[in-house]
Amino acid sequence: MNKITFIGAGSTVFVKNVLGDVMLTEALQGFELALYDIDLNRLQESENLLNSIKNTVGSTCEIVTYQDRKEALRGAKYVINAIQVGGYDPCTITDFEIPKKYGLRQTIADTLGIGGIFRNLRTIPVMLEFAKDMREVCPNALFLNYTNPMAVLTNVMNTYGGIQTVGLCHSVQQCIPNLFEALGIDQTGIQAKIAGINHMAWLLEVTRDGVDLYPEIKRLAAEKQKTKHDDMVRFELMLRFGYYVTESSEHNAEYHPYFIKRQYPELIEKFNIPLDEYPRRCVEQIKGWNEMKEQLFASEHIQHTRSMEYASYILEAIETNTPYKIGANVMNTGLIPNLPTEACVEVPCLVDASGVTPTYAGNLPPQLAALNRTSINTQLLTIEAAITGKKEHIYHAAMLDPHTAAELSIDDIVALCDELIEAHGDWLPKYI
Repeated sequence: MNKITFIGAGSTVFVKNVLGDVMLTEALQGFELALYDIDLNRLQESENLLNSIKNTVGSTCEIVTYQDRKEALRGAKYVINAIQVGGYDPCTITDFEIPKKYGLRQTIADTLGIGGIFRNLRTIPVMLEFAKDMREVCPNALFLNYTNPMAVLTNVMNTYGGIQTVGLCHSVQQCIPNLFEALGIDQTGIQAKIAGINHMAWLLEVTRDGVDLYPEIKRLAAEKQKTKHDDMVRFELMLRFGYYVTESSEHNAEYHPYFIKRQYPELIEKFNIPLDEYPRRCVEQIKGWNEMKEQLFASEHIQHTRSMEYASYILEAIETNTPYKIGANVMNTGLIPNLPTEACVEVPCLVDASGVTPTYAGNLPPQLAALNRTSINTQLLTIEAAITGKKEHIYHAAMLDPHTAAELSIDDIVALCDELIEAHGDWLPKYI
């Protein structure tokens, strides 16, 4: 029996979408859906929910839970990863509260910045353990990574884990719908090209019937900036640098040195920046799940409609040899020549029976490549820290982070890193 293993299966709503989609896909019937999570209560909830969907939709997939990770992985053809090491409490709280003591404020802290660095440092060792198990029991499996920080973790699994890994994020899928809906533009008949790095990929081309839509987009965006709205940072970046970026304004506010500044507190109001947004979301999601759980399990026949998540479409394309185009995170094998070859980039990819084949994107406009490289610098040094175990590279990663460096002195950056290392305790390996 073919097998799809889901690591982090306690992420019940996400499991519902991804594996619910699998159960609605004809080419994936008969697969074993192997569920693994360290939280056994949540694992049981996911199993119950998926069995209810299975009964409702009449799927022939077999749902099996495992308490042994290696056995969950054994013989898998595909592995889907959605873990969060350290969770909201304590680790996300730590990532936000300690930097605040130094005057460093964040919005999401799951990709870049001091929060992104430390999320990487506690996740990379766990991911490398996954890779070690996979090399033993399913070395040829395709690893679909949904966990942030996307670029670094996908890079590590490919470069140091020895596992074929593709990183999947919603931001490329949502980019044009979000932009066009905000500006009141019809989305039909659109041709677009997007490339860059995760959470900072760029809408490089957008046309309809061969007509460039950017002049009209920028005109409408400049008009919209006169009143407060939820996407002011991205619109500002587009009007200044020429191109729209894929990930949200709350994310991009902390990727650059321009928006969250103690010296200019009025910028928070001007650009409508939601500081501490991710902790708020975590609290709301925990509360929302507890309420949703009662509603979901009140019915013995849980309904599911195939979602926008890429996973089932990727697996379907491979199993049926029916080409499907995605935007995905892969290693930069010359795909974007003016970004470092050791970086992970986000580019269009073709999926068929051959697997996931990235396409050549070409050079980015120089200002966009420069903005991407500021993130890549911190990403690569975070990897260096995790692989070598040297504390100095944690400092380097933080000192090169655009937002952190714009706000803090070198001494404060080092002190902040030391305090975060101590606060994380056993969530991190020992650094020398």
